[in-house]
Amino acid sequence: MQTPRWIILAGMASVLICCNPSIGRAQEPAPPPPQTPQPAPESSSKQPKQKYSHANDFLIIGTVFDAKGLAFPGVELKIRRRNEKKYRWDSYTNSRGEFAVRVPQGSDYEMLVRAKGFADQTRALDAKTGINEARIVFRMEAGENK
Repeated sequence: MQTPRWIILAGMASVLICCNPSIGRAQEPAPPPPQTPQPAPESSSKQPKQKYSHANDFLIIGTVFDAKGLAFPGVELKIRRRNEKKYRWDSYTNSRGEFAVRVPQGSDYEMLVRAKGFADQTRALDAKTGINEARIVFRMEAGENK
């Protein structure tokens, strides 16, 4: 079965257009119209919102091990300020039992580590000392946890 002649001609035309830039060149777009200067907004009580920088965050780094001393993946981590009831930050350990969570500096924090079939563990963290990070190791113990 032979290819129809119009398909061959269309293919050759597209090759010529691609190879010769003067044939396939589109019309140059018109330059944008000159912009009139906008009046400056009145300096009222509104200040421009500043971007949040993680440069001064407190970094919590750690590893969770099971009762046998092996890396424990998938363990739930919850962090809250010590004076609050609701947990604001949560995460899980990776495949090697490691975690890293950033929280704002300048507060005392409480970290809860929870895994099914193991007792919950809680640690207090002080992020007011000027140190930028804390390294923590948890060793989970068998216990009553759903």
